[in-house]
Amino acid sequence: MPLSLMQTLVLIALFAAGGIFCGWRGAQPPDFAKGPRLMPWRPLMASAALGLLVMVVHLVNLLGVKTGR
Repeated sequence: MPLSLMQTLVLIALFAAGGIFCGWRGAQPPDFAKGPRLMPWRPLMASAALGLLVMVVHLVNLLGVKTGR
């Protein structure tokens, strides 16, 4: 089942918000009193950026621009 335009826009917003949040959390200085970080924030941010890129390409395809071969 293909994604509609509204679903694509919602996913773009979610990936962007997730990437911004993960980037903010990854930039916080470590607090050694609390122990090690249990979330890998920078790889999560990179994954969100990849998802955002894929969704933007999908949006461009939905708008009628042919990408790929």
